[in-house]
Amino acid sequence: MDAMDQSAKAEVDAALIEKWALGYLERFSSSAENLRRVLRRRAQRRIGPNKVLSAELLGAIDALVARYRASGVIDDAAYAAARARNRLRRGQSLRTIRAALAAKGIAAEDAAAAIGALAETNADPELAAACAFARRRKLGAFRRTADVDRTRELGAFARAGFSRRAAAALLACNDADAVAELLNSRNG
Repeated sequence: MDAMDQSAKAEVDAALIEKWALGYLERFSSSAENLRRVLRRRAQRRIGPNKVLSAELLGAIDALVARYRASGVIDDAAYAAARARNRLRRGQSLRTIRAALAAKGIAAEDAAAAIGALAETNADPELAAACAFARRRKLGAFRRTADVDRTRELGAFARAGFSRRAAAALLACNDADAVAELLNSRNG
């Protein structure tokens, strides 16, 4: 049994870790910390749930991630900026975007820079995201029926992480043209 444990650990080496990393990065963009977590999970699955990852294996993972960062294969700042833009476009609040970046292991400085870059493209990125959220969820000016409880719609915005100011501004609009005018007045 002990010999089998050693052979399972021997199967996970630097070459296999690099193969896993390249396979993952071919399919997904990633932050350095997220890649580190993925590789550790893969290694843990390979050696078994009750086994502890060796310091040598953890060191190999850390060295690979550091090498990828140094060579530019992984760029946390670019990753954070792209994720923030995509999430804003999908209608997620800045608060939700910041939390999602932190969950992927993005440093606070990189997350702040990515969210700051959103303000360069939109004068009010929170309002732009709230507009996309309202359009996707058919709230406010995008609703199908005229008689909807405003409190329920405010609640939907609040649960999604939007400020009351952004939600109230959008819900005050009567139609899609008014929403477009509101966005242009804030951006112009």
